[in-house]
Amino acid sequence: MRKLLLASLALGAGLALAGQASAQVKIGVGGPMTGSNAAFGAQLKTGAEQAVEDINASGGILGKKIELLVGDDAGKPEQGKSAANKFISDGATFVIGHFNSGVSIPTSTDYEEAGVLQISPASTNPTFTERKMWNTFRTCGRDDQQGSVAGDYIVKNFKGKKVAIVHDKTPYGKGLADETQKAMNKGGMKEVLYEGINPGEKDYSALVSKLKANGVDLIYFGGLHPEAGLIVRQMRDQGMKTVLFSGDGITDKEFWTIAGPGAEGTLMTFGPDPRNNPAAKDIVAAFKAKGVDPEGYVLYSYAAAQVIKQAAEAAKSLDPKKVADKIHSGMTFETVLGPLAFDKKGDITKLDYVVYEWKDGSYKQL
Repeated sequence: MRKLLLASLALGAGLALAGQASAQVKIGVGGPMTGSNAAFGAQLKTGAEQAVEDINASGGILGKKIELLVGDDAGKPEQGKSAANKFISDGATFVIGHFNSGVSIPTSTDYEEAGVLQISPASTNPTFTERKMWNTFRTCGRDDQQGSVAGDYIVKNFKGKKVAIVHDKTPYGKGLADETQKAMNKGGMKEVLYEGINPGEKDYSALVSKLKANGVDLIYFGGLHPEAGLIVRQMRDQGMKTVLFSGDGITDKEFWTIAGPGAEGTLMTFGPDPRNNPAAKDIVAAFKAKGVDPEGYVLYSYAAAQVIKQAAEAAKSLDPKKVADKIHSGMTFETVLGPLAFDKKGDITKLDYVVYEWKDGSYKQL
């Protein structure tokens, strides 16, 4: 009799645990947690972790607590697909990520096939949302918007100056550089040099020598902060005062650490700083109380979790396709980035870029 009772209790405990497990909704956050772009993976992870903590503290989503899964793609497409498939096999139904467009684009097809909804806080290449897929969204803007802002700024402020266009050959870097070139050319300015570099190298002196020989006043760089920082440092080492202008790929203090004081005056496009948005005041204070500066894409990642929660509750369902339908519906989401709405492609409906200048180790909007 005692054995039967123990067996019954064990069975009951097992069922209770199974019930608890099924009461969770699994969300993945994927990005470069290791490698040269790990600073950006940390931003996505930091934002998602805080959002999940806050959502769970307020009762979760439709009464279910969120379990956050973390995937490291190292900024590489193949490793990204491995991370995506692990999310899928582990039961994630929503993914916040990835960071690099070159990872978000190939993983999105795996997610689509598995019925997983993907919201990238940072992937700006237009292709990500241009393929009529039901499951791809982003809380940031697009390179054609960002490039237009950068190109227009160059035309207005560097007329008559020599401009070089340089990119890192990735979908993000080349895409952004080409959009900036297009806007600049449309404004009547022609670049004196158009070059591609190999990311991950340490010596860009050949490129710097070419820039110097061409008397370049401004280099527009499509790429990320490790390479941008080295290019600036090596330009200064050769006595060049050439200004570097880049995109949201240098929105981390590591850029200044790599480039050194010579980064003073570097120009950059990025969304209006969400840390200054009244909607983010309490969350920013909570981060700072923990000693965390929610720079770059931290709040974009936080907002992605907010969108998932609000869309699921509006749809009264955690079915990713029903949640996607609600996001596509045009409804407005209240987020730390302010009110957000999405179009039928999965892009936000507001223009999201302004110009910043790096000074004294941080960036400030012009």
